Amino acid sequence: MIVAFDFDGTLSGDEMTTFLAERCGVVEQMDSITERAMAGEIEYAQSLRERCGLLEGLDDSEAVEAFQEVHLRPGAADVIEALNDAGVTTAILTGGFERGVAAALETAAVSVDRIVANRLPVEDDQLTGEVEGPLIEGTKDDALAALASECGVDMDETVAVGDGANDLPMLEVAGLAVGFEPKSAVEPACDVVVESMPELQALLEDDGVL
Repeated sequence: MIVAFDFDGTLSGDEMTTFLAERCGVVEQMDSITERAMAGEIEYAQSLRERCGLLEGLDDSEAVEAFQEVHLRPGAADVIEALNDAGVTTAILTGGFERGVAAALETAAVSVDRIVANRLPVEDDQLTGEVEGPLIEGTKDDALAALASECGVDMDETVAVGDGANDLPMLEVAGLAVGFEPKSAVEPACDVVVESMPELQALLEDDGVL
């Protein structure tokens, strides 16, 4: 069994790009692009490159501080720990950034089996404004399928948990699609909707995942 989570808006109520944007004075521009992407109005890859472009020249030390502000939602660590204890493979598939995810997990003293995320290149101790990683052009359905194949797990034995338009691919192929306070464009693809991490944990218990 595999449970794959989105990060920003799902495991975390924070948007790490917003914390980065605050340090560049581009919050309004960043939020506008994010909202359009999550609503499915523009392609995710385009939105990600536009958002990262706004960060060009930010000192990496400032980026590190921004990542330290990223935290898991209340109850998220409990869900992950319960899954780990049950022997379920846990994964985070996010268009966000590895360092932000890692910082949040470290703060919560919890770990997952796999993180598939993007990176912000640094040159001369500053962000370049570019972005690298598997979830720019690549989609979360491919990432989930690759993980399932690697673990020898049928897709019917996968659970995807997400909220935004870029989660649709993995929600559509997972055995169980869980919307976490999903956007209106995403909810039709969800088998079930939850509004809190304790509610998610109860669902996984009822479905025999835990």
